[in-house]
Amino acid sequence: MVKKIGINFAVLAFVLGLQSASAQVKLNANRGHSHNDYKQEIPLLTAYYAEMGSIEADVFLKDGQLYVAHEASEIKPGFTLKKIYLDPLAQFFKAKGNHPYSNAALKLQLVVDVKEDYKHVLPVLLKELESYAEVFDAKKNANAIKVVVSGDMPIPADFKDYDEKLFFDGRPTTTYTDAQLARVAMISDDLKNQTVWNGKGNPTKTDEAKMRATIEQAHRKGKPFRFWASQDSPNTWIVLERLGADWINTDQPTKLKDFYLHQDKLSYTNTKPYTTYTPTYKTDGQDKAPKHVILLIGDGMGLAAIHAGLIANHGDLNMTKFHYVGFSETAAADAGNTDSAAGGSAMAIGYKTNNRYIGMGPDDQNKTNLVDTLSLFGIKSGIITAGDLTDATPAVFYAHQMDRSYNGAIANDLLSSKAEVLVGSNRKAFEQNKNSRLLTDLKTKGFQVTNSLADFEKQHEGKQLVLLDDSATRSVIKGRGDMLKKSLSHTTQILSKNKPGFFIMAEGAQIDYGGHTNDLPYLITELHDFDRTIAEALRFADQDGETLVIVTADHETGGLTLLDGAAEKGMVRGEFSTNDHTGIMVPVFAYGPGSQNFTGVYPNNQIFHKIMKAYRLAKAK
Repeated sequence: MVKKIGINFAVLAFVLGLQSASAQVKLNANRGHSHNDYKQEIPLLTAYYAEMGSIEADVFLKDGQLYVAHEASEIKPGFTLKKIYLDPLAQFFKAKGNHPYSNAALKLQLVVDVKEDYKHVLPVLLKELESYAEVFDAKKNANAIKVVVSGDMPIPADFKDYDEKLFFDGRPTTTYTDAQLARVAMISDDLKNQTVWNGKGNPTKTDEAKMRATIEQAHRKGKPFRFWASQDSPNTWIVLERLGADWINTDQPTKLKDFYLHQDKLSYTNTKPYTTYTPTYKTDGQDKAPKHVILLIGDGMGLAAIHAGLIANHGDLNMTKFHYVGFSETAAADAGNTDSAAGGSAMAIGYKTNNRYIGMGPDDQNKTNLVDTLSLFGIKSGIITAGDLTDATPAVFYAHQMDRSYNGAIANDLLSSKAEVLVGSNRKAFEQNKNSRLLTDLKTKGFQVTNSLADFEKQHEGKQLVLLDDSATRSVIKGRGDMLKKSLSHTTQILSKNKPGFFIMAEGAQIDYGGHTNDLPYLITELHDFDRTIAEALRFADQDGETLVIVTADHETGGLTLLDGAAEKGMVRGEFSTNDHTGIMVPVFAYGPGSQNFTGVYPNNQIFHKIMKAYRLAKAK
């Protein structure tokens, strides 16, 4: 007899009152079917605490008792259906106020897969169920745990011979009378009857149409549908969901629960794509020195994040307009995985260094950063971030500290920096600094200190320190707006007046935040904000004709994997492998004169040297 590896997705009849069995609904963990549940390391409890809506137990009759096992030879003393499933479920039911779960909207069915001899098994099963009153009598109690018989079953004409508390697992090729159909809990089929699809990618269009037709046939009968013998992976779950399957099979109840529990953070749809900028390419790749360099760092931005942003913007990004692309190896000096301090420092000082170090080499010595190096040649610099000005990435361009957490000391280091314009939040690091004269001394040094983007835009020359309210750098989703783009635009206006040229580092800080929190909508909306800022840089480069634009990341965050996407809809689904950084390479995009120097694969500290090479300046000793 064929073993069902049922793909069980929520009984629309149970969960939604069967208002419309064919309607597409958002799936959740209660749509999961714990296949061969008795083989879990902790039978029943793993599936139950993952809030599976269906739990399967194979049974054999031996010595008058129903034992749970896949094969008769696997029967173990005491491992009975009553002890392992019926008794605990009855206790849970009573403890939850006569509901399967605390959330009364969640339903539960126990699928009893009879391995052989149903004629003798079913009477024993009914006898055991009698002692539980209405716990397992879904005919009398809508909140009860439904008992569904599968495997070796009576023919439909004999359903009437068994107590109505038992329901049956139907088949798409079987014809049922209305009375018989009333006893059918769901309709199931072996996936191999429909397709040779192995769960990877998608079925062929022909097979997909056949699968969809089978599911819709069940829905027209008012019954939820499941496939058995399917693969157990997120891609499989997604495809079956898209086709309309109601139950999905899994041997990983907890993983399935997490997958659906966090779908609000693992999927994103952008219905209104923004228009990208098309560069002129007039100066792209020219063999001459740029007067200006704009370095845009997408903190935590890996290739998967870029691709997610591309799909979500309906197949278009400003980043994809670059012709010169390379890859940066991000490992720190003391570890294969870098943080933003070491990753940013490598680009700022030209040395690989240790994690948490700000502008210092692995020898614990201060290293001259790009901003101060360029100042020796009269080039003025700006540092902009959509996060805290004392956070690692902006800090490495003006500070030197042993630990990125030393916010006060980092802020104080601005006194010795050659930076001309700085924009970001964490005002308190400057206003409540141990050096009570910090802001006074910075003003004496020539900085005009403002506290809003509007006030900054009124300034047209001189040194600028823009200490924004923390709310000004909240996430895009929470209303930050285009402060990064505007800050870059105004900074270029101020610094372009400097005849020898400028260098600007602008950071899309919160792509990283989205990766750390495993929040795809957060990540993509921040990446789109960063990409719009890239458009501003490209536009300036084309108008100016002497500007090199470089786009890269300090590292990748979150280990994002893309599982599904539709560019025509702006829809992306994915999952994350970590809440930390990963050690994979990140891309480097370059546009303008000298951009050809940024192709290939190289360590991240080489970005410093490539920028110096592009300027055609010798590094100061």
